[in-house]
Amino acid sequence: MSNITATQMRFWSPEVRELEPYVPGEQPKIQNLLKLNTNENPYPPSPKVVEAVQNVLVDSADILRLYPDPDATLLKQAIAKQQNVAVEHVFVGNGSDEVLAHIFKAFFIQDLPVLYPDITYSFYPVYSQFFGIATKTKILPLNENFEIVVDDYKQPNGGIMITNPNAPTSIALGLSAIEEVLQANPDSVVVIDEAYVDFGAESAVKLVEKYDNLVVCQTTSKSRSLAGLRVGFAIAQPHLIAALEAVKNSFNSYPIDRFAIAAAVASFEDQTYFDEQNAKVIASREKLVAQLTDIGFKVLPSSANFIFATLPAKDAAELAAELRQQGIIVRHFNKPRINQFLRITIGTDQQNQRLVDTLKNGILK
Repeated sequence: MSNITATQMRFWSPEVRELEPYVPGEQPKIQNLLKLNTNENPYPPSPKVVEAVQNVLVDSADILRLYPDPDATLLKQAIAKQQNVAVEHVFVGNGSDEVLAHIFKAFFIQDLPVLYPDITYSFYPVYSQFFGIATKTKILPLNENFEIVVDDYKQPNGGIMITNPNAPTSIALGLSAIEEVLQANPDSVVVIDEAYVDFGAESAVKLVEKYDNLVVCQTTSKSRSLAGLRVGFAIAQPHLIAALEAVKNSFNSYPIDRFAIAAAVASFEDQTYFDEQNAKVIASREKLVAQLTDIGFKVLPSSANFIFATLPAKDAAELAAELRQQGIIVRHFNKPRINQFLRITIGTDQQNQRLVDTLKNGILK
């Protein structure tokens, strides 16, 4: 927005003039690029997903003339079956970012402050500003090991946001700690954002029946390789789902298109493929952690499809720039406490080896 003049901004709503939008990971067009900056899955979705998308048009090209099912019933049923919950416990949206936006609107516009960590998903401050609660948020620091301090969340609040595993740190919080937060806050909504949970953490979905203040948010973008279709969902007790549906139907009553519904349903029905691909990512992650540790990196414990690593002997921004010159993109956050870390997406073994070889035989030689 830097080239927009004050005169041109006179048409904007006053609140929009003050917004600081979320900056997504770069999607550059570079030849022979190794893209390890946006946590996309290195493997394609299930072959059944491709078949399902093709069948949407095979069944009837005229189907694109009609609106999709506003409730995405088939998708909710597939998610409910895979997650072992009742369909009334499921809410769906255009990626988990839209679901999170509805969560902020439905639950967090309160008199008391919303709590979340100082190092976490950077969309939370954006939503706090967008929904007018930035001055009411209370940012709680992670400890020196970049872990959430559960006791900090035992204070009056209007809602709690916890990403688990956390991003960008990749560190997971155990279910017992999540229960401790839930039990300490019976009168406010606790949201567990599980975008990366399938890569080694334990999901809080199994706690939904027990706690009427819990919302678990997940996405198909990471572990199901559907980032290009934008399907996210939340699981909670029906009284919380009803609030999300009220917000959704006041904003976009047809959020999920026919292709996305068909693709996501097929993905949830192919659990074997899903498990196999996740196992490959996890194995590749552990191998990469060992290789980077051997050449001097400090890597935080990861339960995600990325790692958060620092090389004490070299400035992180310079290292990211040098990798870019070699056609390898990683994510550097120029923010306090983490400006010497790089977030590196887990690729295939071959892709990870290219990263390691570039470091060992070139940049760090």
